[in-house]
Amino acid sequence: MAFPQTEIGTNPEDIARFGTAAEEIGYDHVVVFDHVLGANPASRPDWHGAYTSESQFYEPFVLFGYLAGLTRTLEFVTAVLILPQRQTALVAKQAACVDVLSRGRLRLGIGTGWNDVEYEALGENFRNRGVRSEEQIEVMRRLWAQDTIKYEGRWHRIPDAGLNPLPPGRSIPVWLGGMAPQVLDRVARLADGWFPFYNDDLESQIQAVRAAAREAGRNPDDIGVECIQPMGDCGGAELDRLKSLRDMGVTHTSVITMSHGLAGPSDHIDAIRRYWDSVASKL
Repeated sequence: MAFPQTEIGTNPEDIARFGTAAEEIGYDHVVVFDHVLGANPASRPDWHGAYTSESQFYEPFVLFGYLAGLTRTLEFVTAVLILPQRQTALVAKQAACVDVLSRGRLRLGIGTGWNDVEYEALGENFRNRGVRSEEQIEVMRRLWAQDTIKYEGRWHRIPDAGLNPLPPGRSIPVWLGGMAPQVLDRVARLADGWFPFYNDDLESQIQAVRAAAREAGRNPDDIGVECIQPMGDCGGAELDRLKSLRDMGVTHTSVITMSHGLAGPSDHIDAIRRYWDSVASKL
């Protein structure tokens, strides 16, 4: 299920209750969306972004560190962390620490984002974010795998240094989000998994990624696919949709309870319980 970032509130007890309830109900993982800063629409009359400075977002690594001590099996997933607006080595460090504290329960979904306001405020280049993310993935994977590394790239220079602690398995799954052609190419070449948006052409897009993976010398079965779905009315149509997704090659799904008119944390917990009982548990 997707953590209701914008609607969970600021009571730590509610956040703890939501995370532990999700695990007790039977969910495998929690998906967290990411934004560092929100633009003030009052000074931007032409603003059309999905979120603003009034939208609440917890920092994913901090949130996962909190929930890691309260849960035992729940996987922690970013979908997606906007990687190119952050320093690469710092993200690798934060991810490694979460993976250690959660005993290997982190799956790092990354994306390039759409909000140039965040990039400007964080001092990173919005225009080269896509191609730069490829080098970031390479740097992170090397930092997770080796005690120290020497790296000279286009955007990174690491003169014989390393992280400590390292992830328990010396690696962390890296998934990519997005639907642009260049993203699908990166998924096929580089990613452990993909977060596509649900659309009428999804099956053909999955097959295109699988074909590109084979061309790149990879086994397409090694690439996971996760669709994030709105909750709906928890009826038979939702179950049929999940079965259809499974048949077309989707390996993971998660449900969003935000923007469904729920009043507070207790309503979100009731909603994910209802969805589990009526839909997810019947797969």
